[in-house]
Amino acid sequence: MLSNTCKYAIRAVIYLAVNEKKGEKIGIKKISTDLEMPSPFLGKILQMLSKNKLLDSTKGPNGGFSLGKDANKISLLDIVAIIDGLDFFHDCLIGVKICDDDPKKMELCPFHVHLDTLRDELHKQFKSLTIGKFRDGYYNAEEILKF
Repeated sequence: MLSNTCKYAIRAVIYLAVNEKKGEKIGIKKISTDLEMPSPFLGKILQMLSKNKLLDSTKGPNGGFSLGKDANKISLLDIVAIIDGLDFFHDCLIGVKICDDDPKKMELCPFHVHLDTLRDELHKQFKSLTIGKFRDGYYNAEEILKF
């Protein structure tokens, strides 16, 4: 469901939240080493998140990344929206366009009939799960960050 890029993004943002210290940035090399992710690929992901104001970034020898807003205000859905987009939560799973234009035909589609409720619930969960919840110990962040 989520691309590898999106998975890396979520892990990196959780990492930044867990390791943040007021006013300090964490360098890309440290993040990529600790999370065992390729540095150039991770750099592109983090720049995309910075461009969308989820992260702050600073260039230079003391540069790096930090959260751009409070961890409790960053949901998993925010990250998914930036990296993968929200099409999964709305578009037909098999790409049939007939469902888009005709609600009656949508009701006949077995994918919509059986999966729309699940997708709606998944959307709700992604929206309610915040990075702050991972950071604050609601979930075991150390285990999540490993792989």
